[in-house]
Amino acid sequence: MKIALTEFVTLDGVSQGPGSPTEDSSGGFTRGGWLVPYLDSVFVQRTSEWLDLADGLLLGRRTYQAFARDWPQITDPNDPFTERMNSLPKYVVTNTLTEGSWRPVTLLHGDPIQTVGKLRAQPGRELQIHGSARLGKALLAAGLVDTLRLVVAPTVAGSGRRLLDHPSAPVGLRLVRHEATPNGLLLVEYEQVGAAPVAEYDGVTAFV
Repeated sequence: MKIALTEFVTLDGVSQGPGSPTEDSSGGFTRGGWLVPYLDSVFVQRTSEWLDLADGLLLGRRTYQAFARDWPQITDPNDPFTERMNSLPKYVVTNTLTEGSWRPVTLLHGDPIQTVGKLRAQPGRELQIHGSARLGKALLAAGLVDTLRLVVAPTVAGSGRRLLDHPSAPVGLRLVRHEATPNGLLLVEYEQVGAAPVAEYDGVTAFV
């Protein structure tokens, strides 16, 4: 399977609390809900198409517990995501949970790089990470993310947890497709191509 990481981010790279002010207030974050003003039908259609590619969800413990609390409570029959999110297999990277209520669920104990690597080697389409920015960041640095999809909101949060701050190693990406929605969201998709190549210009080493 391919590992696909989907994240909503601001222009300054913040991925925390896109949906509401109370979604994730850890660290004293009070600026959540920044994505909502820009949602439109193109965003819904594209993200629905992305979800169609999933054979399972790969989640960290915090995101799994938040999703397990919220997704089963959505009863709107016209919601384009609920049935699929609730029915897809969930794989949770955790060394603390011993059981999960949002099923079907498989708990992945042990070293995340090893356990996810074994899962990635299995046949299938995409194993998708939604949210779980800490997990996604670690897997991206380890070279285990095949596809990176970003929804970039035209706003600057100014504070909050960032998706790609202080990477442990350079990561090379190739732009596959991009699109702007009517409300100004930028939808971009990259493939990981290994470590970023190193170049030297006028005696200064840079990653390109």
